[in-house]
Amino acid sequence: MLEKVFIVNSESLGHGDMDLGRKMMGAFLRKLWANDNKPDAIILYNSGVKLAAKGSHVLDAMQGLHDCGVDLIACGTCVSHYGLENTVEAARVSGMEEIASILLTAKSVITV
Repeated sequence: MLEKVFIVNSESLGHGDMDLGRKMMGAFLRKLWANDNKPDAIILYNSGVKLAAKGSHVLDAMQGLHDCGVDLIACGTCVSHYGLENTVEAARVSGMEEIASILLTAKSVITV
């Protein structure tokens, strides 16, 4: 059972100005990467899957989180929807069955 799982469902943080949201997402992920208290897993869905793909403005942070042992999981349906099948570099692609199972058994789920 995982203790702490984050859900990232967008490539930007918050609503409103998309450029500001992207900057905030970058700052959030880099601060999370630098923090000793990391989540066990980050589930990426909808446009959040773009964060783990080639060309992402936060690929360094995503790869760093992965290298620190955070399980990064990208929704396969979302990856296909955005045409990212061969470009996801910092996450593993999985299906909604596994994602649902993780969410149902995790002690804490936080949506950012």
